[in-house]
Amino acid sequence: MNTDFASLQLPDALFGNLASLGYEQMRPVQAAVLPDILLGLDVIAQAKTGSGKTAAFGLGMLSRLNLGRTQVEALVLCPTRELAEQTTGELRRLSRALPNVRILSLCGGTQFGPQRSSLQHGVDVVVGTPGRVLEHLEKGSLELAGLRVVVLDEADRMLDMGFKASIAAILEHAPAQRQTLLFSATYNDEVRALSRGYQREPKEITVDTETTARDIDERFFEIQEGGAEGAVLSLLAEHQPESTLVFCNFKASCQKLVDSLLAAGISAAALHGDMEQFDRDHVLLLFANKSCSVLVATDVAARGLDIKELSLVINFELSPDPDVHHHRVGRTGRADHRGMAFTLFTARSVERVRAIELHAKRKLRIDGLPPRVQGRVRLLAPMATIQIAGGRRDKLRPTDILGALTSEGGVPGEAVGKIDVRPAETYVAIARDRVPAALSVLGAGRIKGRSFKARLAKLATAR
Repeated sequence: MNTDFASLQLPDALFGNLASLGYEQMRPVQAAVLPDILLGLDVIAQAKTGSGKTAAFGLGMLSRLNLGRTQVEALVLCPTRELAEQTTGELRRLSRALPNVRILSLCGGTQFGPQRSSLQHGVDVVVGTPGRVLEHLEKGSLELAGLRVVVLDEADRMLDMGFKASIAAILEHAPAQRQTLLFSATYNDEVRALSRGYQREPKEITVDTETTARDIDERFFEIQEGGAEGAVLSLLAEHQPESTLVFCNFKASCQKLVDSLLAAGISAAALHGDMEQFDRDHVLLLFANKSCSVLVATDVAARGLDIKELSLVINFELSPDPDVHHHRVGRTGRADHRGMAFTLFTARSVERVRAIELHAKRKLRIDGLPPRVQGRVRLLAPMATIQIAGGRRDKLRPTDILGALTSEGGVPGEAVGKIDVRPAETYVAIARDRVPAALSVLGAGRIKGRSFKARLAKLATAR
């Protein structure tokens, strides 16, 4: 398989931008699907999250845009707001060398009016969740008559979350003559039915779906009934991971475990379906910025979460579905980073372990737990996040923030992490020991000569 980007028929501007972004060779999913996408064929591709599929469909889609038209030409549907925003950011990076490409995110949990206004001014690519996209279609603020490409990203998750009817209603507004690209981590019957209903003789491609021992140190630990919380504390104390995602089957289990972790001195937060969107966004932001060490989540709440350098996954409660277990574990060990995955089980759940072993087609490693922790476990996140009361509306750019911190404030560049500039606020990840200096600089009117309020974004404390 040819992995050289030069072998593709891409616009020259895209080639130059790929080099500046550090794209040297195509990843397997990109090499497998891009030639067919560039030919205009429908594709159904099975690839795990973090495999590079966004760049795969993004490059294909961007290369086919007829820029200068006033109609939406490409639509990407995602299961969650978080994934839609990540996808929007990646597409903007990939398209920055193309002239005047307008990419808009349409998601719930944000104001409808500004989205409608942006659509009225003209948009080339829409990335959104099915509910909000359908709302714009029904209210007449979005028109898909000129659509050329539709991408159904993480189709299995959209179906799991009950978006089948919304997807059908959206595609009723799209032209019959279009390219439809479907990406899914699994090929179940519902995904195949979706493909049959909306694709024309699609090329079926399977890439990079297996978790390998080379990528992930996976272990199972048998525990006594009621011993799961103590086991998590012991494992965190022993391995001191930078970022950990813990999976629970129930919302109540999430919050109970988080309360125990906070009481033990560990930076932790819960993520589940009962949370308000603002609280959910806040927790995800801090975890992605490495300002929260442990995120405890249910499977549904964690959908769309893509952290490339996740140190450890812990299965606090075993999933009854081996395929779900496989995808939980596959969230670590990505992008050439080795990961760890630890699973707790009791004598009552040993049949689930056997089912996972049959699914994996290999012998599982069962270990003994590290010594029980005595007293508090100190596990602080390596970074803190500063919130600045100014954003894109104030003409702020990441380079403005970085320049103020490094040039004016003497903060070393390596101490500054992710800078997320949003419409009305900006979030900056910074090494914990540099927080006082950073707050002093940012609050002293040294960002483009202007003064913006800045404060430390914090997690909730134990109840």
